[in-house]
Order: sequence, then C-alpha cells, then structure tokens
Amino acid sequence: MYYVYAVSDGTGGTTARALQAALTQFESVDVEIVLRPTVRSVEQIKKVVEEASQKNGEIVHTLVSGDLRGLMINECRHQNVEQIDLMGPLLARLSQQVSITPSEKPGLFSQLNEDYFRRIETMEFAFHHDDGLRVDEIKKAEIVLVGVSRTFKTPLSIYLAFKGWFVANIPIINDMEPPKVLYEIEPKRVFCLTTDTHHLVLLRQARQNYLGGATGDYAAVEYVKNELIYARHIYNKHPDWTIINVTNKPIEEIASEILLIVKSQETS
Repeated sequence: MYYVYAVSDGTGGTTARALQAALTQFESVDVEIVLRPTVRSVEQIKKVVEEASQKNGEIVHTLVSGDLRGLMINECRHQNVEQIDLMGPLLARLSQQVSITPSEKPGLFSQLNEDYFRRIETMEFAFHHDDGLRVDEIKKAEIVLVGVSRTFKTPLSIYLAFKGWFVANIPIINDMEPPKVLYEIEPKRVFCLTTDTHHLVLLRQARQNYLGGATGDYAAVEYVKNELIYARHIYNKHPDWTIINVTNKPIEEIASEILLIVKSQETS
C-alpha cells in the first residue's frame, strides 16, 4: 500500500480530485489517499509531514499561503518526504501574467463555490415563490415581501435572491384576504411595501399602456387609492411587520434598507 497525503488549507476537495484524476492513469498501483483538510498552522504541517514520513508516503498539497508552502517544502526536505506543490507554481505564473499578488486566503475557492450554489438555490426559490406562488412553502423564506401591484415585489425578490437570500412575495389585492400562512410567519421576516397614490398611478398607467389598456380600473386613481388604504389596513393589524416606503427609490436602495433591518434583527 502506497500512501499519498492530500493536504489543503481549505476543504481538500480540489486536492483530492486532482489526485484521483491523476491516479486513474496508474490502475495497477494500490494507493490510499489520506485527506488532511484545513491545515493552517506550523504545528499541523509538522504533524502531517511526520505522519507521512512514518508511512513512507508522499504529500500533495494546495496551500495558498506562501509561508505555509515554504514550511511544508522545508519540513518534507528535512524528513525526506517527497512532496508535490500543486498551488505554488500556478499562483506564481498567474501572478506574473496578471501583475497582481494573490490574496492567499485559505478556503477561498470552497467559499466561492458555496456562494455560487446558494445563489442558484435562492434564485430558483424566488422564481418559484413569486406573486403568491406555492404559499404553502413560504415559511422557508428568510424574507417575505407583501404589497399591492407595482410596488417592486418581483424585482426586489430577484435582487435579494442574487444577494443570497431566500425570498418570497405575496400580492395584496383590494378586498381579498391574504393567505392565512402569511400570518403564521415570524413577523420580523415580513416586509410591507407601500408608496403614494400618485406615484403608483403613474407606474400602473405605464403598465396599462403597455398592455393596450386592457386592465380595467387597475390604474384609476380612486381604485389605486382604495387598494393602498386596504393594504395599510392589513399592515396596521400586524405592528411587528416592517413597512417600507418604496416611493422614488431604486431597487438597490430598497434592498439595502431591508437588509440593514434584517441584519440588525439578527444581532439583537
């Protein structure tokens, strides 16, 4: 049995996969890959080199820190352990090509990977829970937006989802009771969007013109006013919900306002 130690300052997944890919070219060799992740200290490096030495094994490492790589190479040399540095030459060449010094942050690739897949999840969640869809699942949402039509519920949901938040939104429609599950959600997760009548009328008129005028009273001043009053009536019955005025605010500003409140609630 031949031992190869896959040493990384992150999860070690990249190192192990690179090793496994290479070892497929040596089918007759009996090799055991020993994974040693999150190696970020002098003591850890000395320990793994000593262990490899006792097993007469070899070390393959992807350490992004120049200091740790240097220590690994020296320790292996002193203990007569063969080592392969997968990360050092690559970082050096890339640094030379782009003229930027690498950040040397351990586990950065793994974190980027996690962020990427979470963003895919949150985007899918936002699309699947837009405008009252799948209301039986909205308890899974971290942020629930409620508001009448044209108060930016959908674009806000998508923007916040891109930031990595699970967001659902529910429409408030004049004289229609919202789904009961809305009242069962933790109040601090509910954000009520409101605006002034004139601003909303202008937005709805633009929408009405786009649809060729086939929207009935949708953009009528009195209808819009009554719908906003109805929405405010619902909001006022739940004082722990947060009301956000979206009038003349860009999506980024509204989202920042919401996230500031969410994060303050998390730390309180």
